[in-house]
Amino acid sequence: MSAEVKSHLTELLTRALAKVAPQQPGSLISLERPKQAQHGDFSSPAAMQLARALKRNPRELALELVAALPPSEWLERAEVAGSGFINLRVRPAAKQHIVKTILAEGDRYGRADRAGGRPVMVEFVSANPTGPLHVGHGRQAALGDAIGALLESQGWRVTREFYYNDAGAQIRNLGLSVQARIREKLGVRAEFPADGYHGDYVREIAEKYLDAGNTDGEDLEAVTRFAVAELRREQDLDLQAFGVRFDSYYLESSLYRDGRVQKAVQALIDSGKAFEQDGALWLKTTEYGDDKDRVMRKSDGAYTYFVPDVAYHIAKWERGFTRAINIQGSDHHSTVTRVRAGLQAASAKWERRIPQGYPDYVLHKMVTVMKGGEEMKISKRAGSYVTLRELIDEVGRDAVRFFLLSRKADADFVFDIDLAKSQSEENPVYYVQYAHARICSVLEQWRTQFGGEDRAFPVTSALNAANFDSLRNVDLGPLGGARELALLQRLGEYAEILENAAAELAPHQIVFYLRELAGEFHSYYNAERILVAEAPLRSARLALCLAVRQVLRNGLSLLGVSQPEKM
Repeated sequence: MSAEVKSHLTELLTRALAKVAPQQPGSLISLERPKQAQHGDFSSPAAMQLARALKRNPRELALELVAALPPSEWLERAEVAGSGFINLRVRPAAKQHIVKTILAEGDRYGRADRAGGRPVMVEFVSANPTGPLHVGHGRQAALGDAIGALLESQGWRVTREFYYNDAGAQIRNLGLSVQARIREKLGVRAEFPADGYHGDYVREIAEKYLDAGNTDGEDLEAVTRFAVAELRREQDLDLQAFGVRFDSYYLESSLYRDGRVQKAVQALIDSGKAFEQDGALWLKTTEYGDDKDRVMRKSDGAYTYFVPDVAYHIAKWERGFTRAINIQGSDHHSTVTRVRAGLQAASAKWERRIPQGYPDYVLHKMVTVMKGGEEMKISKRAGSYVTLRELIDEVGRDAVRFFLLSRKADADFVFDIDLAKSQSEENPVYYVQYAHARICSVLEQWRTQFGGEDRAFPVTSALNAANFDSLRNVDLGPLGGARELALLQRLGEYAEILENAAAELAPHQIVFYLRELAGEFHSYYNAERILVAEAPLRSARLALCLAVRQVLRNGLSLLGVSQPEKM
């Protein structure tokens, strides 16, 4: 059912409560969707919640509330179950109403403006520019982009940011690795760094460096700059192929160059939360829930990795992002406590009032790639891992995005390449896209068979037009079959699913919903004929199909997955 129907039922119960217990606020009324169909379309625990305050028997109170319900054209009946649940069942007309809502709102259906345009930063991928993006980065890219889209659907003003870790030991090792390959190519004896990068891409960068007119690689700083620029360019191309865009990029090196790291460390010292021991500078992270205090500055003067992270998040806050969400691998779990501890200590000194839970984190597990029943562990180019680009080239962008979003972020995921390439109902992305294409096929068949007869529809724009004004007046009364009512019920759940998925930062909920909607449509299509001879029934079923198509389009677009008209 639509939000309009739910709101209507809530209003009925609120008015009943005003009669039975006028001293109680109407805000106490809530509706839930029962897990079992026999319990109705909605259920309210209001009587049990109010019984203690009113010193009443909850079942008797529920019976009084039901008796006091005003008449309604949408409410079929209300029943009391168990110790006081009020189960509500709506008339078919209430379920049918969702079709008119969907066709009227189109691409906007399901969206809301709950956030009122408040800013939020979603930071994701943020890969070290030391190699090609791997499949784990792909999962992070799919999650971050979809979470951004979910938040936008609820009225947030989203900034997608990529944080480049372009400073530190790993960047130096990259430069040394490329330098060693340059010397090797020039026939000069080269000692490869112990923690160097061994993929073929390092040799490719060395060749490009020499092809750019450089005679040797003795200038390590120049080699490093070149290597970082090449890998950043390559990562950007991979993300473009994945359909992911960023609004801003932030360099870790700028935190040192602009003095932000030093300023943050000084704030931590001034706050009294830092101390010297064994020649190192420590932060009292145990005061913020950590299992032990952590080193900020090592005895050699180098900062540990979480210190620039603290400075970076202070910068986020100062840029106006009072809500920030980080999408990172689960191997960053320990970072959460340390960064938040540093922010709280610095915030106390500067009176910034950064919330204790700032920033939010979505931590995801890594991905296991299977092909032919065996695990793929290495890439042809990267050597030690499977790259995102290779996965896209193998199965296509749509399958990669849909699959990587199909489980909770903190769940392990096995990416089955053979399944992703199959054209069967076992392949979830194919199954959902095929439902959309099937509806487009029905519309094309209708255009050729009944286009001259059914003047109610915009014949020339049956497939592509966003405006279906003429459908709003179609009589939906014939949609009374069990499968049709089930489809209508599912369509009405979309807005609530979208709201919950955005609140919980859980795009997998949209994937689950789309699979269920596609499954119910396929069952309906296989059991019932859409283009029947009776015009009223045909028109109503076409309107239902258009509504299903619209919701499939809306959901898939949020996930960054295309909606093909033919398959």
